[in-house]
Amino acid sequence: MRRALVLLDTDFDGARLRAACAAHGGRRLHYIALAPRPVDANHLPEQWRAQWPPCVPGLHRMVSHDGLVTLDVLIGEPDACLAQLSARVDEVHLAWVPAATPVLARLMVDGARLQAVHLDEAQRMALQKNGFVFDESRLRAMFYARRAEHVAAVAPERRAIVIGAGVAGAAACERLAARGWKVTLIERQAQPASEASGNLAGIFMPQLSKDDNIATRLVRAAYLYSLRYWQDLGGIGSAFDGAQCGVLQLARDDAHAQVQRQIAASGLYPREFARWLEAPEAAAMLGAPAPDGAWWFEQGGWARPSSVCAAMLDACGALLTRRFSSSALRLERGDQEWLVRDAQGTLIAAAPTVILAAGTGAVDVEQAAGLPLDAVRGQVTHLAEGSLPSLPFVVCREAYMTPAHQGVVCVGASYDADADTTLRPSSQEENIAKIADILGVAPFEAPLAGRTGFRCVAPDRLPLAGALPDPGVPGRCERLRDVPRWPGLFGLLGYASRGLIWAPLAAELLACQLEGEPLPLESQLAAALDPARFLLRERRRAY
Repeated sequence: MRRALVLLDTDFDGARLRAACAAHGGRRLHYIALAPRPVDANHLPEQWRAQWPPCVPGLHRMVSHDGLVTLDVLIGEPDACLAQLSARVDEVHLAWVPAATPVLARLMVDGARLQAVHLDEAQRMALQKNGFVFDESRLRAMFYARRAEHVAAVAPERRAIVIGAGVAGAAACERLAARGWKVTLIERQAQPASEASGNLAGIFMPQLSKDDNIATRLVRAAYLYSLRYWQDLGGIGSAFDGAQCGVLQLARDDAHAQVQRQIAASGLYPREFARWLEAPEAAAMLGAPAPDGAWWFEQGGWARPSSVCAAMLDACGALLTRRFSSSALRLERGDQEWLVRDAQGTLIAAAPTVILAAGTGAVDVEQAAGLPLDAVRGQVTHLAEGSLPSLPFVVCREAYMTPAHQGVVCVGASYDADADTTLRPSSQEENIAKIADILGVAPFEAPLAGRTGFRCVAPDRLPLAGALPDPGVPGRCERLRDVPRWPGLFGLLGYASRGLIWAPLAAELLACQLEGEPLPLESQLAAALDPARFLLRERRRAY
């Protein structure tokens, strides 16, 4: 597959986007635009208008209907956005000169073209010192690298094995197949989504914090990317079971509500993304007292993970080979590819690239045994429709409740530090008591029904997405790039309670890393998901 042409617009302009889309001549185009101020999307073509993100900080990825054009919009302070961009740029439209011109030069491929709007002599000199050679117009330049060109770590062949057929593995298959990869999916169960992704309903919503920390920014990016991704799959409630019915998240107490009011007063979030409701409005929606107020996420909702998995796997078409009821327990590296064997040593599949997406089962593989992943028990309670006051949206606080679907209301989920797989009356009683308190009704008894699953959780509660570290190679490490890695071995793990929204973005991130494409996240956020971050901390302490 031919590398996409990468264009950078340092001040988004719809006319320039339209011109670039018209001129790319069928070649894949990756258009990256900084948006330092709100954009009126009403003047854009429908395919971009329908996907346009709310005006919240971060990198927002959109894809054209034909898949040939990828549009990345970075909302925020432009110098900071530019510094966080991970891409190799062929052309740049320079509306302003960054405070640190080496930041721009770092992004350029050898021979990249620059078109500036205006330059004074000092700015021109700064660009020249960093490799830009201007023509007689003094506004156009070519970039000549003064170092060896960066070469992306692209697999020698577009063949991969994905181990695990939950939402993590299914998303990996789809994102690779969309780029023309042939993928073999190995799953120990007889069908996909049989373990952590087997719940009847998972909820999706953003996370807010007063300091807009890394975890909050990552969840926001994953949530918004997933909404667009599911739209491309065919839509929530159409391509798979679920509803974008909204989520009402109640404040826990008065102190928590005070912090939420400060977040709301910051003006960071537009109403369509997150709207704070004071007690009267929240209570009117809930039909019960809500003395501390609530957040209303109108784009949130619920989906059935198994149906999402099925939609993603079906989208792979003939590029996907399924190997179910196969336990991949051993990995051997030989002749530039991995051999995947079962417990008896029988070869299941071979490919240059392997992606572990089996949750806590990944640590059963020798090469991943040292990853700090824990299994956290979660019991979901299934109640008959009518057992609780009916709401058309998801409600949550210490517990969540989904709207009834096919006669079942899902309530949960417990958070237990044990390995009991059976349904426990005590966990069901806890779930019912929590949701009854939210809805202002008395706790009640119900037939024991539900499902127990185990979340895969890392110590920092963030996913692992990227090349897996090789702890057997000694040496001092100061940066992530210094950490030794297994060749061709990657992980998509540790999704905890947010697998629905982590899966699409993490898979896109990994696919971009494999292909050498611009990353769908700011570099700081991508680094926060690097599976080598834990080994790096150990090595820093040790030396």
